Amino acid sequence: MRFASRLSPRLFDLIERLAERPMSIAEINRLVGAEAERIGITRPSYERVRELVHEARWLKNGHPSVGRALLDVATRTRSHAAYAELAARGPRPRLRDRPGK
Repeated sequence: MRFASRLSPRLFDLIERLAERPMSIAEINRLVGAEAERIGITRPSYERVRELVHEARWLKNGHPSVGRALLDVATRTRSHAAYAELAARGPRPRLRDRPGK
């Protein structure tokens, strides 16, 4: 019997990158599973990949990118105070940085 181990940081990074694309969770799961097999680790379950894709998309949508904020300032659709907001915010949370995951 095989049990799933903790996910590799490489798989967290892959899930984050793929979650940014307009792909189905099933397709992301296939790609993540193939990568897990390629590097010789146990494939994560579909349910776990689904949870992580939803979480990655939520994290990304909850924090507009620096590029987006700078573009908004340049086109005057956002106040110059956005620079202070960006500086105070710090880096965008990552899947593998979340406590308890």
